[in-house]
Amino acid sequence: MTVTAHPGRRALVGVPAVVAFVLAACSSGGAAPEPTSTAASGAGGGGAPAGCPTSQPAPLAAGETRTVTIATALGEIQLRIEADLSPIAAGNFVALAACGWYDGVVFHRVVPGFVIQGGDGQFGRIDAYDPTQVGTGGPPYTIQDEAVTTTYHRGTVAMARTAAPDSVGSQFFIVLDDAAAASLADPQYNNYQIIGEVTSGMDTVDSIAGSADAEQPSRPVVMDDVTVSEP
Repeated sequence: MTVTAHPGRRALVGVPAVVAFVLAACSSGGAAPEPTSTAASGAGGGGAPAGCPTSQPAPLAAGETRTVTIATALGEIQLRIEADLSPIAAGNFVALAACGWYDGVVFHRVVPGFVIQGGDGQFGRIDAYDPTQVGTGGPPYTIQDEAVTTTYHRGTVAMARTAAPDSVGSQFFIVLDDAAAASLADPQYNNYQIIGEVTSGMDTVDSIAGSADAEQPSRPVVMDDVTVSEP
């Protein structure tokens, strides 16, 4: 089976549609299945806010947690980010959220009953939105892979990536349904670093999913403000 992951770009061969959707991250080489990033240099798109990381940030220290709150026009989503799930990925997500990387960035892909995905601060920033490139961008670096040691479920927050090693950048997804999460747990796809879960605002997540008119929404929901706090 061939699944087109992004119109006019490479296809994913032999990958279930729901899993093909999640193979979206920031990859410096652009050689892995789409959507990938061809923009590790940071060229093009909206550009990163001043003070954002330019290389892999420090891991979140063992035992540490952070609360990340995403404000949207449809309501707030509160995430609990846990270092012990994936310290490198958690540290990366928190650092990007704290520097303003996600402010003004859209949820660019939606599959109802499966996931919503966002975080492309290069081509998905609303003031420089590029519908032909969104989903292929990210920061000027990628991070190291980590083993997935827990299970996906409704409300899980994990980092999107391509099939290439160490291809995670800034894009993340939120799982919408327990049953759909089983696809992610298949051993051949169980490599999306889990960083936490939604603690409140799943109704907002569902509203974002319900508002989409296509997998790449014509009017994507914007993360207006993303803040980090300690519990």
